[in-house]
Amino acid sequence: MKQNFAAIVLGGTGQVGGAAVAELLAIPECREVVMVTRKPIAARSRVRNVVLDTGAADFAGRTAALAREVSSQGPVSAVSCVGVGSGSARWSEEALQRLELGVVGAFARGCRDAGIAQFCLLSAAGSSARSRFRYARVMGMKEDTVRNIGFARLAIFRPGIIVGNAHTPAWVGWLGSIVPGSFGTIDQRILGRSIAAEVALHHREVGQVIYENAAMKKLAARVQG
Repeated sequence: MKQNFAAIVLGGTGQVGGAAVAELLAIPECREVVMVTRKPIAARSRVRNVVLDTGAADFAGRTAALAREVSSQGPVSAVSCVGVGSGSARWSEEALQRLELGVVGAFARGCRDAGIAQFCLLSAAGSSARSRFRYARVMGMKEDTVRNIGFARLAIFRPGIIVGNAHTPAWVGWLGSIVPGSFGTIDQRILGRSIAAEVALHHREVGQVIYENAAMKKLAARVQG
């Protein structure tokens, strides 16, 4: 972690995204976090807010222009923490696809067009485009969309039940605590820290890696929290 780096983050105002941003800023080598949002946010040290219309036809192009500008200062990684989690039950599959495939896909294409090599993608345990379950199916389709864009380094994060999250009821967290493996619980701060660790430690590496709960906890332990 000796070389300075920056991160462009989509979904950084959400629960997991906020944790990822906080953990990135806790790493001294992180020179800047650029948060792409639809509305302005409060100013913070080492955080730059860029307001873009994520639904616009030119969102990918504007993302590319931003990514090129940030890249002129040194290495940059891209992070998508977009997700609706428990709220997905209220969304139609079409609406989910517009967000998870359309918006995230456009963001990823813009970053790739600008030459960004590393992309971190928040997904979910059990994701597969062939799943019978709508949410897992859309998450799998999102993974495939980003995978096909062709980043040199793609890190997919598949958490189980996220505890410490305002959208996770206490009883769901308790239930998750007795479920072993990838569908069990992971603390939101650990998830955010694992994303930050991937950016800090692996931005020069190539290939695809999928992190489930155990791997995320192990990765997060490699940076000081």
